[in-house]
Amino acid sequence: MEIDPTSAIQEMVENSDQNGMMGSMMQDLAFAIPGVDEAMGFAEIMKHVKSMEYDVIVFDTAPTGHTLRFLSFPTVLEKALGKLSSLGSRFGPMINQMSSIMGGDAGSQEDMFAKLESMRAIITEVNSQFKDPEKTTFVCVCISEFLSLYETERLVQELTTYEIDTHNIVVNQLLFPKKNSNCENCSVRHKMQQKYLNEAHELYDEFFHIVLLPLMTDEVRGPEKLTEFSKMLVEPYVPPQD
Repeated sequence: MEIDPTSAIQEMVENSDQNGMMGSMMQDLAFAIPGVDEAMGFAEIMKHVKSMEYDVIVFDTAPTGHTLRFLSFPTVLEKALGKLSSLGSRFGPMINQMSSIMGGDAGSQEDMFAKLESMRAIITEVNSQFKDPEKTTFVCVCISEFLSLYETERLVQELTTYEIDTHNIVVNQLLFPKKNSNCENCSVRHKMQQKYLNEAHELYDEFFHIVLLPLMTDEVRGPEKLTEFSKMLVEPYVPPQD
């Protein structure tokens, strides 16, 4: 399932106002909130999760920078919505008066802030679920290279700051050259990978479960290949000895 947060925001704006005046204001406010696209994405996910029966929901997140922004949105958004609610209570009468003068519906302003308040409830619920290790855990996936290992450490540190559980790291695309292989590039790359793999073990062995996955010769697509690939996440991969 792919979610378009922009469409979700637009739908909320259109449903909030019929005459267009407050709808325009709602749209400007909504798109100005930091992380609102992530918020609407999560809101849409929460809606589907509540309406369907699944034992496990998997989020396939973007690279580290986008993911950290994605995960930090609850705190940022709660503060932003709190400020907007405060503005609504302080300047509500003035906005109502201006709306009436311009031919708008004063009630739509109240509806706008009511919808923002309802968003806060969703954010609070998501934030609470994220911080519950019984419900949510983050599995870090990296490759055995310097930059990827650096990004993984950065991610682990940030997840700790956000109080999100993480105790699994998957190291993907590892080479296991055969003993009699004449592939020089394979041997050189394997040596480099082993260097950073050793560093990963030094960093994470005490508190993390590290899963090693090989570089696949075929693209992993379709139910059968996904099922076969997923077995290596549970049972340690043993490279062929030939």
